[in-house]
Amino acid sequence: MHPMLNTAVKAARRAGKIIMRHYERLERVAVENKGYNDYVTEVDRMAEAEIIGVLQSAYPDHAVLAEESGQRTGNDYLWIIDPLDGTTNYLHGYPQFAVSIALHFQGRPHQAVVFDPLHNELFTASRGAGAQLNDRRIRVSAASRLERCLLGTGFPFKSMAHLESWISTFRTLLPQTSGVRRAGSAALDLAHVACGRLDGFWEFGLKPWDMAAGCLLIEEGGGLLSDFRGEQNHLESGNLIAANPKIYPELLRQIQQSIPEDLRC
Repeated sequence: MHPMLNTAVKAARRAGKIIMRHYERLERVAVENKGYNDYVTEVDRMAEAEIIGVLQSAYPDHAVLAEESGQRTGNDYLWIIDPLDGTTNYLHGYPQFAVSIALHFQGRPHQAVVFDPLHNELFTASRGAGAQLNDRRIRVSAASRLERCLLGTGFPFKSMAHLESWISTFRTLLPQTSGVRRAGSAALDLAHVACGRLDGFWEFGLKPWDMAAGCLLIEEGGGLLSDFRGEQNHLESGNLIAANPKIYPELLRQIQQSIPEDLRC
């Protein structure tokens, strides 16, 4: 395992211990509202502080972009952190949440960890070295027909600006597939595309920390991803399509036909 990936795994597992320690007493977890349908808990903050502490102890000159504490300047290495992706699920005891940590170097993804502490599933990837689930190599699915595919998605629940466009994509895709799932953690959804549990995924308005690690998992698992124009601007636009190579072109085409031109970014 690459030394930087090993450090990220250490940080993710420590955050996972904090998350699970509080999981059995959720009624006592302090919660704040950051915005419409956007919550942060004391657990998010403790887990993030633990992650940053581990990373900066090993690499004090690296920059950090974290969901709760924001940006810290540094050199050409940038850690992108979501300490608890799926906070709303977590608060309700719904078993779909994860720790997400990615490392970019000069703007390109190099290391990725998505850790599901409830199920003890550790997804990892290093650029050029493939993707793993608990040290076993993983690949995207081999499904070649949209009608046999299971897709994942996310609702635009923090902003209603894209609701009608998302409904249009859902209306288009649902009748053409085996089903569509919305589980509430984009990081885990992307990890599940990487290991073939889902054949594809799309969502509007994601943040970099929601998807940075999952995107590298999919790339190293043999999948394709882009924004809604088919370009590599998804981290900036927040709009993401990801799928195995056989269905990606058709998924992209269907979504492009379902949304206005100005949203194809």
